[in-house]
Amino acid sequence: MTNHLSGARFIAETFSGYGVTHVFYVDAMLRKAMVDLEELGIRRVVTHSEKAAAYMADGYARISGRAGVCMAQSVGAANLAAGLQDACLASSPVIALTGKKPPFWQYRNSYQEINHWPMFEPVTKYNADVVAPEQLPHLLRQAFREAVSGKPGPVHLDMIGREARELEVAAIPAPVAVDRQFIHIPPFRPAPDAASVKLAADAIRAAQRPVLVAGGGVRISGAAAELVALAEKRQIPVATSVDGKGSIPETHPLSVGVAGNYSAWCANKTVCEADLVIYIGSATGDQTTNSWKVPAPGVKIVQIDIDPAELGRNYPDTIGVLGDAKITLQHLLAALEPSTGNADWLARTRQLVADWLAEVNPLRFSAETPIRPERICKELTEALPENGILVTDTGYSAIWAATMLHITRPTQTFIRAAGSLGWGFPASLGAKCAAPDRPVLCFTGDGGFWYHFAELETARRHNIHTVTVVNNNNGFSQGIEDVHKMYGERPGDPTELYRFEKVSFAQIAKDMGCFGLRVETPEGIAPAIRQALAANAPAVVEVMTDFSARVPPPWAPK
Repeated sequence: MTNHLSGARFIAETFSGYGVTHVFYVDAMLRKAMVDLEELGIRRVVTHSEKAAAYMADGYARISGRAGVCMAQSVGAANLAAGLQDACLASSPVIALTGKKPPFWQYRNSYQEINHWPMFEPVTKYNADVVAPEQLPHLLRQAFREAVSGKPGPVHLDMIGREARELEVAAIPAPVAVDRQFIHIPPFRPAPDAASVKLAADAIRAAQRPVLVAGGGVRISGAAAELVALAEKRQIPVATSVDGKGSIPETHPLSVGVAGNYSAWCANKTVCEADLVIYIGSATGDQTTNSWKVPAPGVKIVQIDIDPAELGRNYPDTIGVLGDAKITLQHLLAALEPSTGNADWLARTRQLVADWLAEVNPLRFSAETPIRPERICKELTEALPENGILVTDTGYSAIWAATMLHITRPTQTFIRAAGSLGWGFPASLGAKCAAPDRPVLCFTGDGGFWYHFAELETARRHNIHTVTVVNNNNGFSQGIEDVHKMYGERPGDPTELYRFEKVSFAQIAKDMGCFGLRVETPEGIAPAIRQALAANAPAVVEVMTDFSARVPPPWAPK
């Protein structure tokens, strides 16, 4: 008689086979499997909220290139689904497992139970029920395949039993099968067809003012070296989306910065003045194009993407090249001869960058108190180790980082929230779990840090030593101008909509057994970050900043 594995052991061995090193969850879920996970050397990270667990799994996935795993029992499923929105928007391979009560309990007002499927459908690329032990081998294996294939993204398995206990105790009638090709992204690198490569190469040859725009797909594909090689071979300026930041060192003479609405105006002007815009692994959404004004409609576009639905989605008559970014760039490199480029165009774009830096550097080097956020970015640029990972939140944190903080080495990594405020800190913990030997710094505001600062206890408990730099101005500053515009001359207290109580996050960190340091002068930022990096503990550097500071508005043609 065949000795079948229990469901708990089957899940644990499958995770191990696919290279999972950590799972992030809120108790209680798969408790029997947790015992086997420990035996197999997989860390079980119990968090203080399901959203934080999803964000940690997302940060882990983006840095490791493997599927990140998060879990919640039935009552936590809605919170876990909310946490997958960022992974969905960022094409991050996250596997979410939830428990649900058996069919007999459904539609009978069961305690804590609602229908999970509709909540996960908008934020996943694969959403399936596992209601019988016979399904587990196929669906769990397929979850890993779906998460990393094509355009990566989150998947969800809703498992029978509030804690999936019914599956854990069942005998699974199939051996563990690991498709090793699907352990890491990308499992396949589809090559473009020769005709589309020729069209793109001909367009590049004919252009007088081309610009490359690198998106997050360059990072996912590991195509940064090919991007820089193409730029150098043809002497083409390079802009990036926020997700593509760091694809080219931002000190490179061909780098013009981040384009779109979280942007440097030198990048937007470059894209607008180009006669050919070449998007590589970048969706042409509103953020990357400043609401489709950069570039203006009618400009010639080449778009390289692994997802055919993205080709020409927002710009008609696009030359679409379907393929993996790394392989497609290699084909373009082979198809194109070297060029010295257009000297006038190169001089123009370099002057734009020089003018931008001349404008913002007085703020980046400012000695003012309260401290300017631009000064934090300058200090983070200099403090980020050569192999460092920088994680930022959304909103003002992402805009400051995109415009004022520079990724200067190809060995540094930048990731940021795709839209969910509060993502940055827990995602940095997941990133550190994925890369324990690399320094991980998180840049967030107090508004973002308030969401999940309880995970300092998680970091302390699991010895996850990250450095979190908090831009603390005691409030939500991004919406202030609009709040006051809405009030106009009407009486009332608009500060209720954006002001917080004054709290010391540095002191909270120390009270939780972590390293904490408050900085109130610009010259104190660099030594504080150095101390935090050397602290051998989860660290918080709280920088007290000017509440009146505003990010530069995104440039667009009139």
